[in-house]
Amino acid sequence: MGITNTVQSSWWLLVFMVFLLFHSSHEFLESSQYEAIVKIKQLLNFPQDLSSWSDNTDFCNSEPNTALTLMCYEDNITQLHISGYNWFPNLPQGFSTDTLFSNLALLPNLKVLSLVSLGLRGTLPKNIGFLSSLEIVNISSNFFYGEIPEEISYLKGLQTLILDDNMFTGQVPEGVGSLPSLSVLSFKNNSFSGSLPNSLSSLQTLRILSLSGNKFSGVVPNLQNLSNLQVLDLESNNLGPNFPNLPTKLVSLVLRKNKFSLGVPKELSSCYQLKKLDISSNELVGPFSPTILSLPSLNYLDISGNKLTGNLLKNVTCSQDLSFVNLSSNYLTGELPSCLHPSSGSKIVFFSGNCLSNRERWQHPYSFCHNEALAVSIEPHNKEKVKGGNGKAVLASSTVGGFVGVIAIIGLAFVVFKREYAKKKANKTPQTILILEKVSPAHTLKLLNDARYISETRKLGLLGAPPYRTFVLDELREATSNFDLSNLIGASSSGQIYKGRLTDGTAVAIRSIKMRKRHNVQSYTHHLGRISKIRYCHLVSTIGHCFECYQDDSSVSRICLVFEFVPNGTLRGVISDANSAQKFTWTQRMGAAIGIAKGIQFLHTGIVPGIFSNQLKITDVLLDQNLHVKISKYNLPLLIENKKMDSGSSSSGSKGNDGRRLKYEEKDDVYDFGVILLEIITGRTINTKNDIDVSKDILIVSLTADEIARRNIIDPAVRNECSDSSLRTLMELCIRCLSDESSERPSVEDLIWNLQFAAQVQDPWNRDTYGNQESPGQV
Repeated sequence: MGITNTVQSSWWLLVFMVFLLFHSSHEFLESSQYEAIVKIKQLLNFPQDLSSWSDNTDFCNSEPNTALTLMCYEDNITQLHISGYNWFPNLPQGFSTDTLFSNLALLPNLKVLSLVSLGLRGTLPKNIGFLSSLEIVNISSNFFYGEIPEEISYLKGLQTLILDDNMFTGQVPEGVGSLPSLSVLSFKNNSFSGSLPNSLSSLQTLRILSLSGNKFSGVVPNLQNLSNLQVLDLESNNLGPNFPNLPTKLVSLVLRKNKFSLGVPKELSSCYQLKKLDISSNELVGPFSPTILSLPSLNYLDISGNKLTGNLLKNVTCSQDLSFVNLSSNYLTGELPSCLHPSSGSKIVFFSGNCLSNRERWQHPYSFCHNEALAVSIEPHNKEKVKGGNGKAVLASSTVGGFVGVIAIIGLAFVVFKREYAKKKANKTPQTILILEKVSPAHTLKLLNDARYISETRKLGLLGAPPYRTFVLDELREATSNFDLSNLIGASSSGQIYKGRLTDGTAVAIRSIKMRKRHNVQSYTHHLGRISKIRYCHLVSTIGHCFECYQDDSSVSRICLVFEFVPNGTLRGVISDANSAQKFTWTQRMGAAIGIAKGIQFLHTGIVPGIFSNQLKITDVLLDQNLHVKISKYNLPLLIENKKMDSGSSSSGSKGNDGRRLKYEEKDDVYDFGVILLEIITGRTINTKNDIDVSKDILIVSLTADEIARRNIIDPAVRNECSDSSLRTLMELCIRCLSDESSERPSVEDLIWNLQFAAQVQDPWNRDTYGNQESPGQV
C-alpha cells in the first residue's frame, strides 16, 4: 500500500513538473515576443498613446489604433501592421534597419508584416530571410535604397510582396521567380533598372504584377503561361521593342510610356475578360483592330500617342461597359464609330490628331495619315505598298538591316512631309499659331519615364489626387470653358491659373505657363519628370500636363500644369482673418503646423534632387475638404528653368559648394515656416519685416515672464485652450526659426520633433481639462 502511494505521488510530481516546464517555456516565448514589440516601439518612437504599456499588458487583445495593429493566434503574434499615415516617426540617432529586422525575427510565427510610411532609411537587411513564416510583406512609402537581397528567396511561403514608393536600385534578383506561392508582386515607383528576370515566367500563382515607374529595359519575359495573371502594370519604363506575350485572362493591362514599337498582336482581341487596356505613349505601328472595341468587359481604352493605322467604320460595335476611349495622335482614317460619338451616351472619347472625317476635334488632312501609313508599311526589300489596314507592318521584319532602313525612310518621309505641310499652312494663314492638342508620339516617347502612379497603399489615405497623366488640350478647354476669364483665379508674371472641372467631375486648378524661349519638348522632359513625383498628402499635387506648340518648328509655346483643386481657402482664413466665421483651435493649429513641416520635409527629401527656397507664405497653405493643410506653392523646377531661359543665366558655382548651398536653402524654408508659425501663435496677420521683428521681440520677452503674460499675447480665440508647456515649446521653436543666423535655425526634422512634442504635452492637458469628452481643439 505504501509503495502504491509512493508511485502515485511520484506520478503526480512528474506531471506537475512537466506542466511547470511547459508553462515556463510558454511564458518565456510570450515574453520574448513582448520584448521584441517593446524594442520595436522604442526604435520607431511610437506615439505617446502607447506609452501605457506595462509588463501586464495583453498586447494580443489590445485595441488597434492608427499607428499599430497586432493580431495573434494561440498567444503568438501572427500579424504586425505599423503605419505612419497619421504620425511620422522621428527616428533616433543611429537607427538601424538591421536592428529592426533582428527584433522582427524574434516573432517566429509572424505571417503578415506591414511597415508603411515610416520614413525607414537604409538597405533592406539580409536577415529578412530569417522571417521564414512570412506570407505578406508590405514596406511601401519609405526610403529603402540599394538592391533587394537574394535572401528574399528564402521566404518560400511568401504570397504578397509590396515594395512600392521607395528608392530601390539595381536588378530584381532571379530568386524572386522561385517563390512558389507568390500571387502579388508590386515594385512601383522605385529606380530598378536592367532587364526583368526570366524567372518571372515561372510564377504560376501570380495574379498581380505591378512594376511601373522604374527604369526597366529590354524584352519582357514570356508571360503567356501565367494563367492566373489578371493585372499587369509596366507603365513608365524603357521596355520594348517587342509587345509582350500575354495570357488571355488579363483584366487590366497598362503598358503606357515604354518603347514598344513592333505592333499590337491579334491575340489581344481574345482577352475577353479585359476591362482596362492602356498602351498609350509608345511607338506602336501597324493596324489597330476595331474588334478590341467590342471586347465584352472593356471599360477603359487608351491607344493615344502611337503610330497605329487603320480605317475605322461607322458601324463598328462597342462594349456596353466602355466609358473612356482615347484614340488621339495616331494615323487612323475613316469615320468615328457611332458607338463612340459624343452624343451616344456618357462615354468620354478623345480622337483628335488623326485623319478622321469627324471634325468635332482637330484632325490632320487625310494625306498626312496616308503618307505616314505608306512610310511605316514599306517592305525593306521590294518596297511594295500595303493596302489600307489589311497588311502587317513591315517593321516586324526579322532582319536588323531592314529594320534600320525602314526607320530611316520613316524619318525622311516625316521630315519632308512636315516641311511641305508647314509651308502650305503658312501661306494660307501667315503668322498664326497652331495649337497642337498633343505632341507627336516621337516627342512624347521618353516623357516622364519616372512619373509615379499612386500605389494601392496611398489610395487608402495618403493621397486623394488621381494619377499623373498627359492631357489633351481639348480636355482643358472644355474644363475651363475655353479658358474663360470667369474661371481665372490667379495670375502672375509666369502665367495664369484657372479653375476647371474635368469630364469625370474632378475639380482642378490649371496653371498656364508661357515659355520665354523656344525649346522642343525634350527640353522639358526632366523638369516634368520631377514635377510628376511631387505627390504627398500635405502638398497640392500635380496630376498632369499639356503642351501648346508653335506650328513652324513645333517648339513649346506654353505648358499647362494641372493640379488638384483644394476647396476651403487658405490657412490665414482660419487663423488671422478678422472676417472669418471659423477659427482653428489650438490643437488644429498644431496639426496644421505639423502638416506644413512634413510637406517641407517631403520637398527637401521626398524627391531627388530636393526642392528648396520655396518662399512659403501662410496664404500658400490651402485647406482641403477635411481641413487638412496642403502647400500650394513650391519652387517648381520648370519655373526656375523658365526664368533662366529668359535671362540667359545658368546656375553658377562649383559642385563642391552644393552641400553648403542646399543647407542654406533648407534654412530659408525654415525661416519662412517660422513666419507662418508666428501668425499661428499670435493670430495677427504678418505681412512685413517690421511685423516679424516686433512680434518676435514680444515672444522673446514673454518667455521670461509668467504664464498669464504669455497667454495675453497669443490669439484670444485659443487663449484658454493651450497648455503652457505646449505654448512655450511653440514660442521657443518659432524664435529659433526666425534667427538672423541661418546656422542657428533648426533642421526640418527638428521642427517636426518639437511640434509633435508640443502636441503630446497638450494632449494630457486636454484630458485633464475636458475629462473624457473630446476637447474643442481636437481634429
